[in-house]
Amino acid sequence: MSDVRRISSGSPWEDVIGYSRAVRLPNGLVLVSGCTAPEGGGPHEQALGAFAVAFKALEAAGLGPEHVVRTRMYLSHARDVDEVGRAHKELFDAVRPASSMIIVSGFVDPAMVVEVEVEAFRGDSA
Repeated sequence: MSDVRRISSGSPWEDVIGYSRAVRLPNGLVLVSGCTAPEGGGPHEQALGAFAVAFKALEAAGLGPEHVVRTRMYLSHARDVDEVGRAHKELFDAVRPASSMIIVSGFVDPAMVVEVEVEAFRGDSA
């Protein structure tokens, strides 16, 4: 799998846990690891910030938001569904990726209320 490209964001967690921010496969699929908002804020702001981290990883892989085919949003509270959903619509209304919103028991940092994952695809493997 030497054609697999691993992309780092420089997060200290990548070395501590042993993962890449994103992985680009030879077929043009890019998998972006769970992203959170570095600046915090409410659920809407955290969702926008988390997706911004994911978009930066996509950019490093040569793709953009228009290439996103799946999103996953993990929320620590069901009460945040509307705010996180609003952020998702702002970013992806024209793209309409497959999407899941999942309620979890919490995150490593209790100030986090949302984490997102993104998968993107560009078949030309540019």
